[in-house]
Amino acid sequence: MIWLTRRVLTLFPNTRTNRVVAIRLPFLELNMSLFSIAALQVDWPFGDNRDRLEKETARVLARFPWVKMVVFPELCSFGPGLSFAETMPGPTEIRYQALAKKHNVWLIPGSIYERVGEDIFNTTPVINPGGEVVVRYRKMYPFLPYEKGVKSGTEFVVFDVPEVGRFGVSICYDGWIPETTRALVWKGAEIIVHPTMTGTIDRAQELIIAQASAITNQCYFVDVNNAGQLGNGRSIIVGPEGEIIHQSGEVGEQIPFTVDLNRIREVRRSGTLRLGQILKSFRDTPIDFPCYRGKYKESPSMTALGPLTMPGV
Repeated sequence: MIWLTRRVLTLFPNTRTNRVVAIRLPFLELNMSLFSIAALQVDWPFGDNRDRLEKETARVLARFPWVKMVVFPELCSFGPGLSFAETMPGPTEIRYQALAKKHNVWLIPGSIYERVGEDIFNTTPVINPGGEVVVRYRKMYPFLPYEKGVKSGTEFVVFDVPEVGRFGVSICYDGWIPETTRALVWKGAEIIVHPTMTGTIDRAQELIIAQASAITNQCYFVDVNNAGQLGNGRSIIVGPEGEIIHQSGEVGEQIPFTVDLNRIREVRRSGTLRLGQILKSFRDTPIDFPCYRGKYKESPSMTALGPLTMPGV
């Protein structure tokens, strides 16, 4: 594990000169790789849930004040009705910007149906603690043929939390297409935030997919589902070696947890359980996969992992 040292400037009174003396204490070490997230599995009805989202954000931060990011499930603000679609920026997104700024927290409020002309996208905004929308991700794989009338997004989206790490965003059925997670990791994502609205009998399969995605991409995978009328719960948080950090039941639940970015970087460098160096092997392969159109572009984050060699002590 890598530790970052901060020199702390401490003030001591000098009783002989009646002045304050500054002394640097060089040995205080702080682990700057830890970042706390609250995933909220909410049990809300179909309809306008924006007041509920604001109150739930306040409740979780009052209970767990160390949390720096709050994540909600897919389409939890209104449910799956296309009639709720808004332009972005729009009234709902602006309201959530004010909420993030009020609480000084990163906010990923699930997703909202976004209207662009005649098109509708299933879109997740990412809002920083200053209330700014840093990225918007449009779901690339609507759940066809069931999620009718929703257009596919075309851009893989990552964003950086300063001094912490890089996050990727995908939504629900995107996770069934393994290339979506691999593409985010190729762009440097270390944590995948994955809002979901699943109320069907295939939730058991999604739990396996979430765990496999974390294992094969050596990343954290944060799969947050709705409960109640909008989903059947069982949100799951998975660590970079496939360990289940938490799996919920089928009712509303607050899920605070802490990720360790240095741990994920060590797993990627030295291998899962100090064995398989998966991302390096994929990076270094001479194979052109026939199912892909062209090769992956060179990835600075993959290059930074170093050579595929026996891990050191």
